[in-house]
Amino acid sequence: MNHERNSPDHGSEQLASRLGALSHPARLKILRQLAANECCCKDVVEGLHLAQSTVSQHLKVLVEAGLVTMKQDRQRSIYEIDRAALAEVAKGFSTLVSSCCGNGETVVGCSQGAKAQK
Repeated sequence: MNHERNSPDHGSEQLASRLGALSHPARLKILRQLAANECCCKDVVEGLHLAQSTVSQHLKVLVEAGLVTMKQDRQRSIYEIDRAALAEVAKGFSTLVSSCCGNGETVVGCSQGAKAQK
């Protein structure tokens, strides 16, 4: 049902999934490379000096999280960053921080504010 997809819980689950996909340094490096230009797995391997199997696994995680798209081009797969999905992650995280910290203070200010309330 579409109602589940639009529920606040679905948004939290999607944000958590996408943040999880961003939680590995190699995947952040891959995203930075893809931000410059779409490319195939071989290009990522050459750019990051990681094993092809490692890059393939990280790309799979990013695709499954919806942060990267894949399209077939003859015999190779081309990967491209999904800028709209990354913007959603940024917005969702910003909303979360704002709701936790009130008026959007920095995380440091937020934790200091929590101590002051105790």
